[in-house]
Amino acid sequence: MLTKGVMRLFSDMGLTPIAEFKLANGRRADVAALDRRGKITFAEIKSCRADFETDQKWPEYIDFCDRFYFAVDPTFPAELLPEGEGLIMADGYGAMIARAAEERALAAARRKAVTLRFARQAARRVQQALSDV
Repeated sequence: MLTKGVMRLFSDMGLTPIAEFKLANGRRADVAALDRRGKITFAEIKSCRADFETDQKWPEYIDFCDRFYFAVDPTFPAELLPEGEGLIMADGYGAMIARAAEERALAAARRKAVTLRFARQAARRVQQALSDV
């Protein structure tokens, strides 16, 4: 449900999101999005306190995006989340940015590699969806 809300927010912001974006390091970002200038935004969805406390892989995503957000529901104890990262409050219907993400500039070579990976994964999903029709 949180993924749906985050994807709606990103779309409303003019970004193009995809869920479950596989990174070159073997990790998978819950939601990744591209804007018109090629900036890359990730949202790491945390469904509960235990999810955050047991899954500490999120620092491995930072080197692959320009902006990084945690996305949680409004009842999540936000004080657990690192203050230096962005925060999105979400539900199944939408989301809002509660704290802006720090802007990090990716190196040109990394940006190109991540953008190509994004395009290939998105195209593969369209191809798969069309073949299922």
